[in-house]
Amino acid sequence: MSTSLNQVERIEILTLQDNYIDIAAQDGNEIVHRVLPLKDGQLKNTVLAEHGFSAFVTVWRGDQSQSLLFDFGLSEFGAAFNADVLQADLKSVTAVALSHGHADHTGGMQQLAQRIQPQGIAMTVHPAAFRDSRHLKIGPDFNIEFPPYTQQMVADAGFELNETAAPSPMLDGNVLFLGEIPRKTDFENGMPNAYYEKDGKEVFDAIDDDTAIVMHLNGKGLVVLSGCAHSGIVNTVMQARAVTGIEKIHAIMGGFHLTGAHFGPFIEPTAAALKAFDPDYIIPTHCTGRKAINRIEAVMEDKFLLNMAGTKMTFA
Repeated sequence: MSTSLNQVERIEILTLQDNYIDIAAQDGNEIVHRVLPLKDGQLKNTVLAEHGFSAFVTVWRGDQSQSLLFDFGLSEFGAAFNADVLQADLKSVTAVALSHGHADHTGGMQQLAQRIQPQGIAMTVHPAAFRDSRHLKIGPDFNIEFPPYTQQMVADAGFELNETAAPSPMLDGNVLFLGEIPRKTDFENGMPNAYYEKDGKEVFDAIDDDTAIVMHLNGKGLVVLSGCAHSGIVNTVMQARAVTGIEKIHAIMGGFHLTGAHFGPFIEPTAAALKAFDPDYIIPTHCTGRKAINRIEAVMEDKFLLNMAGTKMTFA
């Protein structure tokens, strides 16, 4: 049984944070709008790039627009600084979604919340986002710890918490929080060194909270926006199709988490599967990695769009 998802006439995805910026690119078009490096007519404006992701998403149905925030970036001030530079109207945000509970997607929550003023605004998130003592196991005596992320931190930021592992409509059914994503491919097996603490014991972290948001562009198909795609970007798109009952894919955008030595062997099957989806546009971001981005561009050159911090993608 599919979940109903309204068709919308226009989708804007303004990237408040991503890993890359080039203010001299001059490659904008009707879809891609780059930030201008000007302030008071002078070359002194910029946005900050970091290992994190945050997107300000606006959809139009008829003549009515609605906006949500998807993720918060890594540093306390990075995405908020960019939002100010970009003059993003964060007070128009009426919903927030979190892709998963890692620090490169939660770190800027407090500063962005101050700009949203979120009284009565719900944050939709998978319950596993709040797992205790998440860390990366580098060696027998060395871990990299993720900063704590708790329900109380969300409440202190002013959001109302909506924890769900199931697909959940947002913005009156104009956006879908995809929920927990089944792992079906044989090559998307998550981060092998991810762990957390449960009942005092260290256990493998499958990052079950990893998810995406989905929109349906009128007459053109689904727009799928992931954070890191720890569930696998191919699994994510398959789940978006399964949940909505819509086969046509207009755009696949987000982090695909193919960076680093472990993920090298999975670049080729991922690129081939993405090509087989036949999207109109493919937009890898954040943790996809240079090698994977180069390969995806090579096999889908006519569909590839390069994202940056401060870039607005418009699908209409």
